[in-house]
Amino acid sequence: MIPATRPDTTRANTTRPDTTRADTATIAARTRPARLVSHNLAEGLAFPGLKVEKRPAKLPDGTPVEGLFNAWIILDNPTQLNSYTTEMVKGTILAFRAASTARDVVAVVFTGSGERAFCTGGNTAEYAEYYAGNPQEYRQYMRLFNDMVSAILGCDKPVVCRVNGMRIGGGQEIGMACDYSIAQDLARLGQAGPKHGSAAIGGSTDFLPLMVGMERAIESGTLCEHWSAHKAYRLGMLCDIVPALRVDGAFVPNPLVVTDRLLDAWGRYALGEPKTGAALAEGKALLARGTVDLSLLDQKVEELCGKLMLTFPECLTKSLEELRKPKLEAWNRNKEDSRAWLALNMMNEARTGFRAFNEGPREAREIDFIALRRALAQGAPWSDELVESLIPHAKAAP
Repeated sequence: MIPATRPDTTRANTTRPDTTRADTATIAARTRPARLVSHNLAEGLAFPGLKVEKRPAKLPDGTPVEGLFNAWIILDNPTQLNSYTTEMVKGTILAFRAASTARDVVAVVFTGSGERAFCTGGNTAEYAEYYAGNPQEYRQYMRLFNDMVSAILGCDKPVVCRVNGMRIGGGQEIGMACDYSIAQDLARLGQAGPKHGSAAIGGSTDFLPLMVGMERAIESGTLCEHWSAHKAYRLGMLCDIVPALRVDGAFVPNPLVVTDRLLDAWGRYALGEPKTGAALAEGKALLARGTVDLSLLDQKVEELCGKLMLTFPECLTKSLEELRKPKLEAWNRNKEDSRAWLALNMMNEARTGFRAFNEGPREAREIDFIALRRALAQGAPWSDELVESLIPHAKAAP
């Protein structure tokens, strides 16, 4: 029997042209169409409260790459914790569409301005002053919100949520629609719905069970107790966290939560849980001494985008499409029913809760839940008089 032999490829290898990076650029310039067709829905639009930037892409080691970019979509309403207005939602939809079709964009970074918040959801002033009591208007608004979530889930580029601060309510929902989330470790994440007259059906009830399991999802969606970034990372909601607090020139972990052990004395998880007593007081004092520096967050985000750049682009997109399917299936199954319920809810509980948050004093922005439950137990109808009796008001000066 004649043993199989490997064919001699020496001649083929020596005669193959040595295509360098410069040659590749020359080939691209020579073979591209005379005119590239734009697939954007609109061109050159600007929206208040939203910034869109193309920043040079970098290799994982930080080396800039000529001709390639990452699209940064930035919620820019920091005085209201980057809560999105109707105009900001419109802009975000178009910004994601533009980034999705941009040939020179590697990845999308979705973030907020400043260091306090990524996003705290819908703008409660707009909700209270315009949409409260107007279900037909809020239904149309929710069409836009749904389109924003769908634009994130349908983006042809990988989407990285840069969690620069609080990610609460609707901000949590649009954040979980992203493919990756990297947070600075002072950030807090969670829901707000049942505490403020709504339900987390703009994505959280679809995405939370997939990410953290049923029990934790129900806990988050009903109790509305915020999780630290460390806890969210432990539960699988974040792919990475980085320190952001500098004290005496050195980065330190979030001093308000437990970061130095996994379990408590009873075997329960301690990592990421809030400190109490003297430990909490010490943590607050340390926090007050420090300054927030998001340079490590930017470095980690750019490193991830750099790793994504070193892949075949169409294979990457197809992989994302397949991996997004559990989110998409849940989202598409529920979004229209959710839109209808949220619109009708603006007549009663949402109308009351959003007004309370918008009109109440800083220290008291929730309604009197006991008074509401007692009134409903006695058969009281929803009326303007009932709503007014539930909303907190600033105490008169003595």
